[in-house]
Parts: sequence; C-alpha cells; structure tokens
Amino acid sequence: MRIGIIGSGYVGTTVAACLADFGHDVIAVDVDDAVVGRLNDGESSISEPRLDALLDRYAGSSLFATTDYDDLADVDVVFLALPTPTNDDGSIDTAYVEAGAEALGRVLADVEGYPTVVVKSTIVPGTTADLIAPILERESGLRVGTDFGLAVNPEFLREGSAVEDFQQPDKLVFGTNDERALDALETVFAPLLDDVPVVRTGLSEAEMIKYANNAFLAAKISLVNELGNICKEYGVDAYEVADAIGLDDRIGEQFLRSGVGWGGSCFPKDVAALVAAARDRGYDPQLLQAAIDVNDHQPERMLDLLDEHVDVAGERVAVLGLAFGSGTDDVRNSQAIPIIEGLRERGADVIAYDPNRGAVENMRGRFPDVTYLASASPTLSGAAAALVVTDWPAFGALDREFDLMAGDVVIDGRRVVERRDGITYEGLTW
Repeated sequence: MRIGIIGSGYVGTTVAACLADFGHDVIAVDVDDAVVGRLNDGESSISEPRLDALLDRYAGSSLFATTDYDDLADVDVVFLALPTPTNDDGSIDTAYVEAGAEALGRVLADVEGYPTVVVKSTIVPGTTADLIAPILERESGLRVGTDFGLAVNPEFLREGSAVEDFQQPDKLVFGTNDERALDALETVFAPLLDDVPVVRTGLSEAEMIKYANNAFLAAKISLVNELGNICKEYGVDAYEVADAIGLDDRIGEQFLRSGVGWGGSCFPKDVAALVAAARDRGYDPQLLQAAIDVNDHQPERMLDLLDEHVDVAGERVAVLGLAFGSGTDDVRNSQAIPIIEGLRERGADVIAYDPNRGAVENMRGRFPDVTYLASASPTLSGAAAALVVTDWPAFGALDREFDLMAGDVVIDGRRVVERRDGITYEGLTW
C-alpha cells in the first residue's frame, strides 16, 4: 500500500520505518526541514534501538520524507501521528492535530479512490468524531464514510523498545465506523494479523482504550510504590513481596518494581488528560489523582532519605541517570528533574551523568548550570552522596567506582546497585 505519515516525531518516525519494513511505500510529512533531511539520509532525530537500521535500509527507496502535503495525493491510507501536549490544567492541546487535519483536508479531495485517514495521536474520546472529522470534511468538501474513511489506531510504543513493540505488539486496536476503513487497516497490518489479538471497535472506544491502558499501568506502579513505602517503614523487602504477589495471575508480574516512579511522554500526560477530561464531564477520578500524587511524591521521599544521612549544602552530589527510563534520551517528566531541583534547593553542587548523550544534552537545556560528566567514575569522584534515578543496566555493574566518593551514601531509586561493605546503601522502598 501507499501510506502517508503526518508527523515525524517519536511515534511517526517509528511507524514510518516499521511500515516500510512491512513492505509498504511510505511518505513521511513533517514541517521541520532538518527532520525531513535526516530521514531522507536514513537518520533519526530520536534515540531508539533498531530504528536507525530500519531508516538506513529503506530511506530513498520505500521511505521518503517531505514537507509538502501535496505529496500525499496518491496515498491509500494516511496516519495522523502528531503530538498532543499538556495544557496547564492537564487537558490535551489539539492544535497540532487540528493543523495537520486542516492541511490534509486540503489535499484529500485530490486523492483518488477511497482514502482512509487514521488517527494515531492520543486524543480523548469523541475528539476524532467531533473535531477531526468536521475539519477534514470542511477543508476537503468530502464526506466521512462516503468519500473517505476515518479510523483510530492508538499506539502502545514504549520508549527504548518501540520497534519491537510495533513488530510484536500485545494487541492491535482498530477503531472505525466503516467497513472500508476497517479493511484498509487490516491490509496495513496484514503481516501481524495471524499472530496478534485484534480489537475491532468504535472510534471513541479506541481512543479510550489508549488512556485506560496507560492509566491502569500508571496506577499499578503507584500502588506498588505505595506498598513499597509501607514496606520500607517495616523493614520489609518490597521486592520479595512483589515477587510473591506477582505469582497471582489476577495481578501479574509486570510493573511491580517499586522505585522513584514513572515519567516520560505518555503516563504523566495521559493520566493527567484523563483526569481533566473526566472532571470536565463532572466526575472526579479520585483513584487516578491519587496515582499522580503518589508518583509526584516519590522523588521527595528519595531526597528525604538523603537528608537522614547527610547535609548536602555545599557538598558535591552525584545524580546517576537523567532519562526517564533506560534505552532512551527522553527526559520529559523524568524523575531526575525534581531530584535535581530538590538538590539545588538544598544548596548541593550537582554533578550528573547519563549513558545516553542525548539525554545529557536534553537535560542540559533545562539545567545549564549543572555539571555533566562523560562517565560514572568522575561523576562519583569526591561526591558526598550519589542518587541512582534511572535503571540503566550499566549502573548495576558499578562497584569500586563508589570508592571514589568522599562520602559513602548511595540512595538507589531503581534497585540496580548491589549492597556491599563500604557504602551506606538506602533503597527507596526497601
């Protein structure tokens, strides 16, 4: 098939590369000339394992990037994969999706056949039908369900494993009110249909499934962190408790690692958006708000543990990990941000390190006065204390590097460091 992808950010780039790998001809549209140029050179603007290899393989052949929406005039299916950032009240900002729909609508009338527009962006229930569809109809002069199809296909891509998640998903969700649009989606994802559960549902249901998925996982992590905090008070190993309850198939073993909490581009944004949307409808989702509150408090608990051991005013303190999770350069909503803010408020001299250089540069934009070093050893050297914030496997291999510290306090927010003689070790929830 001929497929268009509007938006070449994290989701759009991954989808474009993976669909090219499925054998489709893909046109990626983005407003940023630099992003387009890099894609056509086979390079990604994001850090994601296996993605550059796919781009290098297909750029210039079955994958082409452009800034011109008119290049979409011969597509069969086009995905809207544009960001929906958070407003101050937690609601989503749909300006990028609206602008993309307007530009697409002006081209849609020139597309032959029955093109299908697929919303990949994360938007609250009703947005596709009540906002996107009217824009497309107004700009194109066409009618949904008569002249073109409309569908919702939410993404469930984890940063650090997005290519794998696309190629080996737990499920596919096809939201449509139109058999022809459903047929188009099934053709796009044909290589996966024999092995993956497919949920065929309506537009609003598909939109809600994405939010429900992320809200459930975020709440599960916050619940485990709450239990871990209680375990800490009793001197109980929270991980042994989690291993035991994970054997119950009603609970499951995944997302039971307590620690400093969740961040990134999805969980914080999606849970806040769902809370805001529910309140807009007159319902107060107290459990989801509690999940946010517990998560927001975890960095402060980590700093409180530090305070019990050392006064960091005027002292060098090492922060290990800046990305919100391992395998990515994304620092959006990283728990390292409130950790660094709290250390600076305490008068500490913050020295930071992350194995991903992109994460360092991204965090430097937020905290330009923090000292960033190129490896763990010089970061730990002379430090009164160290805080482990990201679960990079390399941090689990650290040992004698801690002997370079002037102090001996290690606060581990991810349970990746081994306890040993010579360091005063504190786990956040164990």
